[in-house]
Amino acid sequence: MLKHVVATALLLTSSLAVTPAAQAETAILAGGCFWCVESDLETVAGVRDVVSGYAGGMSQNPTYKTYEDGGHREVVQVDFDEGKLSYRQLVDIFLRTIDVTDAKGQFCDRGHAYSSAIYPLTDAQANTARAAVADAEKVLGDKIITPVEGSVLFWPAEAYHQGYYKSDARTLTRFGYVTRATAYKGYRKACGRDERVKKVWGEEAFKGVAKHGS
Repeated sequence: MLKHVVATALLLTSSLAVTPAAQAETAILAGGCFWCVESDLETVAGVRDVVSGYAGGMSQNPTYKTYEDGGHREVVQVDFDEGKLSYRQLVDIFLRTIDVTDAKGQFCDRGHAYSSAIYPLTDAQANTARAAVADAEKVLGDKIITPVEGSVLFWPAEAYHQGYYKSDARTLTRFGYVTRATAYKGYRKACGRDERVKKVWGEEAFKGVAKHGS
């Protein structure tokens, strides 16, 4: 009898633990500077958390100093509530925050490390991502070069990169010591990110993003 009670309790506990997790899903996306992608996607309704990092290369434990040599891209890992935001919706929004016509980088950042990509973690995500790209091409009226890659390991970036765009910590720039948030805004404006996205996408630019550029 005691064994039966314990087994039942464990089953109930297991069921309760699985229910919230069933709503959680993860996406890995590369859109150039991860500070900017993090800034944009954190304002999307249904997104729980965005973490900047590296993925897609061959090296283990990449750092900010080594990730390019290891063949990685700057990426973000997005945790979202699929009850509020589907993977398809997230990919649709993401595509409209980047220059999907540039194969050699993003905006002022050049090279493979800053090129865009979608890294699906399951076959279902891969099929969804390909469909989203195909439909976005029809809307754009142009070829989208952002590839749908294979599944990858995600390596979180160093702590100081997380939430860089909103950090009050101070950093040294050519204008002296300023907050990271101030440095980020200056970088994003100088890089022409928002202007280029609007030129590529027109009224579709940043669709689904509550606030961009900050």
